[in-house]
Amino acid sequence: MRMRSSNPAVKRALEQHAGQAQGAGYQQGYGQPGYGQPYPQQGHPQQGYPAAPPQAAGTAPMTIDDVVVRTGMSLGVVVLLAVVNYFTFQGNPGLAMGLTMVGALGGLVLGLVIAFKNMTSPAAILAYSALQGLLVGGLSATLAASLAPGGDGSLITQAVVATIAVFGVMLALYKYRIIKVTDGFVKTVTYAALAAGALILVNFLLSFFIPGGFGLREPSALGLIVGLVFVVIAACTLAIEFRGIEEGVQAGVPDKFAWQFAFGLTVSLVWLYIEILRLLWMIKMMFDE
Repeated sequence: MRMRSSNPAVKRALEQHAGQAQGAGYQQGYGQPGYGQPYPQQGHPQQGYPAAPPQAAGTAPMTIDDVVVRTGMSLGVVVLLAVVNYFTFQGNPGLAMGLTMVGALGGLVLGLVIAFKNMTSPAAILAYSALQGLLVGGLSATLAASLAPGGDGSLITQAVVATIAVFGVMLALYKYRIIKVTDGFVKTVTYAALAAGALILVNFLLSFFIPGGFGLREPSALGLIVGLVFVVIAACTLAIEFRGIEEGVQAGVPDKFAWQFAFGLTVSLVWLYIEILRLLWMIKMMFDE
């Protein structure tokens, strides 16, 4: 039985794996002892159990540890560049805002390239993390500065803690199967995330002509509702990533694909942090006056 997956990274890995297995099977069968024999031989998988796809030279099956390590590296780069741009804002706000725009636009373009091509290049994914770090640091500094002279550090601390808490809750909900990540769930969340991204983009472009755009990101009742919805969608994307990682490990995909899953987790966590940060900022703006 061939494993199927709705996760693009797993699909790509399985397709590549299947091609390697067919090529290896042809090479082994042609002129090799045991080729064409109808009965299982010693060392061959028994009927009813699929053969594990052969690994290419220099590769090994992906493990959870592979994903954890690479995700840690990716998030480490995000945090490092976020700290750099945050303190840059304190001394040179103009430069920091320029770096923030570079991070936002560059991260969007590079992220789309990595996602659509299912890239597993460490350099590309760490570069994406660096760009996201610039965005996170600049946005955090801007929102914190709007609350208090010198910046409201508690806003960032609360956003970080809340992001970690939501991650832990989603991991527990997935692990104990409280959340059923079915194909229908994946499609629904994917469409919702795409719609949210499109809405954010349209609102941003409209803000150049109308202050606040549709008001979706402003401290108002509408802003709070939209912010809560976006937090829920971002949290649900984590469950999809967890399923993809689990399927990838079970399928025995090469360890290079751990970079693709690290990218997916980084995208989800950065988006989740930004949405929580904005939500807390709106709450403080509305109720802490």
